[in-house]
Amino acid sequence: MDHWVEIEKLIVDRRADRLAERVKTLDEQARKEVAARLPELLKELRGRFGRWGDGLADYGSALRVAGAATFGGAAAVASWLYRRDFAPQWAGPDADVGLVLSVLADRPAAWRADLAERLVLRLRGSDDRGMELALALLRKSGIEPPPHDPLVAGWVAREPSPSLPYDPLLDHLLPRLFEAQGVGRVLQWERSPQEGWLRALLEVAASGRGRREALIDGCVRRFLLGGTPIDLRFFVRLHEALAPSPAEGAARARDYLRLLPASPGPVAELAVKRLRACGDLGADDLAEAWESLLFRAERKLVRAGISWLDRSVRRAPELAGLVAGPLAGAFAADSAELQEKAVELAVAHAGRMTEEGRATVREAIELLPPHLGLRAAAAFAGGSVAEAEPVFVPPPLPPAPERAGAFPPPIESVEELGRRMMDRAGSWQEWERLLAGFVTLVGSHRAGVRAELRSRLIDRTAWMYRQETWEPADVWLQGAAHSLAETATVPRAWQRFMPKHGLPAPLRLLLHRAAEILRAVEEDTLPPLLLATPTHSTGHVAAAELVRRLEVIEAAGAKPLAADLQQALLRLPRTPDPEAMRRAARLTSGAGRIVAGWTCPEVEIELEWRCNGQGADHDWHDRSHSHHILLVPSATAAPTGLPLVDLMLGVPGNWGDAEHRNWWPAMLPSHREAAAAHLMPYLLRRYWEHDTVGPEQARELARAEGPVGTAFAVVLARVLGDPRMPESVDVLLETAARDELPAEEVGRQTGLLLASGEVRLIDMIAALEAAARRGAHAHVWRIAAAALPELLPRPGERPRNGLAAFVGLAAAVAEWGGARGEIPEVRAMAARRGDSGLLREIRRLHGRLTGDDGKEG
Repeated sequence: MDHWVEIEKLIVDRRADRLAERVKTLDEQARKEVAARLPELLKELRGRFGRWGDGLADYGSALRVAGAATFGGAAAVASWLYRRDFAPQWAGPDADVGLVLSVLADRPAAWRADLAERLVLRLRGSDDRGMELALALLRKSGIEPPPHDPLVAGWVAREPSPSLPYDPLLDHLLPRLFEAQGVGRVLQWERSPQEGWLRALLEVAASGRGRREALIDGCVRRFLLGGTPIDLRFFVRLHEALAPSPAEGAARARDYLRLLPASPGPVAELAVKRLRACGDLGADDLAEAWESLLFRAERKLVRAGISWLDRSVRRAPELAGLVAGPLAGAFAADSAELQEKAVELAVAHAGRMTEEGRATVREAIELLPPHLGLRAAAAFAGGSVAEAEPVFVPPPLPPAPERAGAFPPPIESVEELGRRMMDRAGSWQEWERLLAGFVTLVGSHRAGVRAELRSRLIDRTAWMYRQETWEPADVWLQGAAHSLAETATVPRAWQRFMPKHGLPAPLRLLLHRAAEILRAVEEDTLPPLLLATPTHSTGHVAAAELVRRLEVIEAAGAKPLAADLQQALLRLPRTPDPEAMRRAARLTSGAGRIVAGWTCPEVEIELEWRCNGQGADHDWHDRSHSHHILLVPSATAAPTGLPLVDLMLGVPGNWGDAEHRNWWPAMLPSHREAAAAHLMPYLLRRYWEHDTVGPEQARELARAEGPVGTAFAVVLARVLGDPRMPESVDVLLETAARDELPAEEVGRQTGLLLASGEVRLIDMIAALEAAARRGAHAHVWRIAAAALPELLPRPGERPRNGLAAFVGLAAAVAEWGGARGEIPEVRAMAARRGDSGLLREIRRLHGRLTGDDGKEG
């Protein structure tokens, strides 16, 4: 058989393994012939697939092997191997590297070295699909790789093998590890010195092949080159895993000093650590280090610099002459604690400063708050003291807006109904208007509505009849439209498409309301109007209007829809309307008797926090793992005998996804705690959730009726702690203005959310401070006081970042409102030893509450 026919068949059959063996047997002339005919075959194969299809990729390995074996020049082979149409757009690493290497094995060494260089220079990223072949060729050729950053990044992107100390590329690429861009980002997730590249490099250092000093120098050199914290994270960890000795640190002291003024925080921190361990820095180097640190913006570094300065001067008082400049820089710190410490040190060492140093301090006094400025000016005999800011006087609470307005009327025109039926309802208000308009207009203009809908539906494929279930409520209404227009392809859809399991109660009620409309259209039993259409913007239905609607339905000889009646009952205000109830008692229908005897049920909601199956005993302060929080509500209510009402008030647990969550509060406007409980599975942010409960739902809960408790409190606390929801402050103010804010419970839930890491202190502080400055200072104090016992760390436990600022806010609002009465947890912490910023704030708060404002501990 002609060799081309055989090779073409192997390519078309995608037998790359057999092809590799066959092409090795070809002589030079046969290889030239195959190489000449490959482009024509490629064109033919490409013609079998669409321009944007990936079908040609199935032939990629065979085509690559054939080209690698037969093209003469290294440039031609490199170009052929990485044609775009040989691999899908998102293809991973090549799976045929071994086959390609096998057919290249008989090429001259210089030729293979040329190909290796060309493949390296084609690389564009650490995950380039040509990386494996390039690395393999480099190892086999033994040449020095050309300088190319993606190659180094790709080398470290592969898991290091136990034989790394003997890798032919090690001597070439290890020095470049500290210079190539992209390496740091590839290795940013390396954490443990017992695995991955950290372990491998430590073993290389120990083997003697890569000297320990060279690795330390490489890290320092990388730090001096600069970069983002992500770029440098791995090198920080490697440097600390190498743990330079004091002698090794002293040899690099000048480099560490150069890192202090502007390097990212973690780099500056390790530089401080090594410099302090040296122990023999000269006075000029110390002054340079302190000045660099005390001018930094990061509080942690300023604090480290002040501590270093303080300890050094205590050991060697003659160094006090060097501290004026650094301490003057610390006067501009954005932390009152650090400013106070800097003033304390400056005053203590004023007598040992030179006159030039004292002048430097005097010039910086204007940067201090007035009370510290006065103290410094007295010690340094001068300096401009900033004027005291006017004492903040919190304003009164703004009045609450109207709880409810009138609900807009149903859709009134056939044309508007037809147009709206084709779109998805964007809000519960649009949905209710659409439902009411459909039922009313079908009752009064049935033929016109049928004609309008038929004209819009006739060309639409009824895709929904191919679904297993209908979960969006809109689909059910479109099903009713198809039934009315006689375009439905499945009869009795209301039986077939209702989901059987896994529906939250509010969604089940929504779907039942829509499904019974579809059924009534099919059976021609649609009443002239609906009962549950709200009369108020909160979702309430006025009792008098509900009775009027019942009278209309009864006069028409129709029956109200069952789910519609139950939704209407749940929307009745909590305050009875005796006259409306007397009118209802005169009705002869069963629905009239139900309404006449209706009293608003009472529901008790309890909420349990769980984490990985643990409940009340779980330690939310434990940071050894991420807390997977479940908020599990339960309800206690006397049964009414109405299944959907009992389902709604029973709050059964459901943790699946759910449609129309934003509509739920308006379905229970007289039971806001029960409505909040239904939202618990969707309150906390999850990576798979596109949205969570937001301030709009919180606002609707705030304007609803009924007792407020734990469920409402955790909703409000969660949205307050979300920086994407600044409107949540308005919800707090509105609830407080109505004297309906459960502040202590909001505080307790806030403490749990913060302690568990679900929200950040910085975000919660911003929201609470904004509310306090707008008049809710007394309520914010009650929230903060209830949160503190959940937040304060136990002895020996590291406090959360930002806790000092939270305590500072608590002290401020306590002062604004004149709060008194000690908190046991605050008292106990104030008595602990230490002088941290958190302890200072705790003692200030304790002094405010006990009337001993000047007491520090």
